Amino acid sequence: MKLGRNDACWCGSGKKYKKCHEAFDEKIAQFARDGAEVPDHSMIKTPEQIAAIKESAKINIAVLDYVAEHIKAGVTTEEIDQWVYNETTKRGGIPAPLDYEGFPKSVCTSINEVVCHGIPSDKVVLKDGDIVNVDVSTILNGYFSDSSRMFCIGDVSEEKRKLVEVTKESIEVGLKEVKPWGFLGDMGQAINDYAQAHGYSVVREIGGHGVGLEFHEDPWVSYVSRRGEEMLMVPGMMFTIEPMINMGSADIFQDEEDGWTVYTEDGKPSAQWEIQVLITEDGYEIIAY
Repeated sequence: MKLGRNDACWCGSGKKYKKCHEAFDEKIAQFARDGAEVPDHSMIKTPEQIAAIKESAKINIAVLDYVAEHIKAGVTTEEIDQWVYNETTKRGGIPAPLDYEGFPKSVCTSINEVVCHGIPSDKVVLKDGDIVNVDVSTILNGYFSDSSRMFCIGDVSEEKRKLVEVTKESIEVGLKEVKPWGFLGDMGQAINDYAQAHGYSVVREIGGHGVGLEFHEDPWVSYVSRRGEEMLMVPGMMFTIEPMINMGSADIFQDEEDGWTVYTEDGKPSAQWEIQVLITEDGYEIIAY
């Protein structure tokens, strides 16, 4: 149903539509008429939802901070899983990965040539020279947060360290393109160009996603996209930026036995950092990191 100008706004603010989101909706509609892919109202977070998601994100950040303080050579990925479970639940949260579509653990731990979705195990011991991504996601009172960090264990080779650093820098480069009324492809191309300029490749099949009210929401976020393409970014949208950047080719494969772990096809290392961002009226806000 089309809202009347004097009806209550769809966002729940209690204001009349004409005083709240009418001009916003018309601006989006004009982009749609011009052929752009645009978000629907379900992708726009309200101030109350944003506040609740930020509380979830506080736990997510604290858990990753705990991991950063304790991770070292000799630690098993099962121990990391226990840290994440304990630190999340004692703060009132729930680890979002646990039992998600059958995932058996509370966190993803992806080492060296593992691109993502590594399953913690008491048989996997971190050793000197490893690089590892720890991907934490939290539910608090039904609201979701999601971020990951890379860790260099002990004496890491210059090649691996550079991959980790360039991957983090690529997010900073991409963030310069994150603004209202721009396109997700603006960010995607900036990230891809930066990675390729350093001789790396970006995973095509796995990208970022909307997050906040569910673990994975629309839009899907590519990092091999083109400027001016993909979905329009508007205030209130929230999604992850999490490029997976490979030292070698972009080709990947999934472990057929566990159904989760993703590896580089050529066995070369991969790195990933993940942040959760909110589009604001004049730019962006980092919600989780």
